[in-house]
Amino acid sequence: MVGQWYDSEAIASWGQRFRASLINSISGYKPANLIGTDDATSGENLAIMSSVVHLGAAPPLLGLVIRPDSVDRHTLRNIRSSGCYTINHVASGYFKAAHQTAARYPDEVSEFDAVGLTPQRLWGFAAPFVAEAPIKIGLELRQEIPIELNGTHFIIGEVVHLFVGDSLVSDQGDLDLEKAGVVALSGLDRYYRTELIDKLPYAKPT
Repeated sequence: MVGQWYDSEAIASWGQRFRASLINSISGYKPANLIGTDDATSGENLAIMSSVVHLGAAPPLLGLVIRPDSVDRHTLRNIRSSGCYTINHVASGYFKAAHQTAARYPDEVSEFDAVGLTPQRLWGFAAPFVAEAPIKIGLELRQEIPIELNGTHFIIGEVVHLFVGDSLVSDQGDLDLEKAGVVALSGLDRYYRTELIDKLPYAKPT
């Protein structure tokens, strides 16, 4: 097999940016999501993240990994203070604006305003949704787990509100992400369109 083999010593020798880019890519395609939060003092915040994972359906739980708070993490601070946040899928029509939310704006600047996306208040929920998003999820914080190995934080939230655009959910509960125009993310800055290859039957021993 032709290719390049790296051991732990080689990985440790890489420059910081190269290592961050490559290690962020090796897990494969990831969801591109905008996390919406609000704080009574600083106001609305919006940040793109690619670390949302499914944890279970009953109760409906999603996990979110947030980077170490060695610097002020507005999203983490706001989730802790308000106890709620939103997850909004990024679609192809505004992925560049979504990507720009990764910039380090001052605390008093709303990323919604800075990148031209629209905050949307629904169901009296305390955190803002993204109006442009075809899929919007409102979550309440259920648990925060500090990960001592690298200082990250694993946030577990329960889905308490869900908005899905018209004709995106089948009678069986399948969600058509391709029709929604949702994009996937690899590494830190590579965005991809999705294409359904096939829908397979429930797997049973043959």
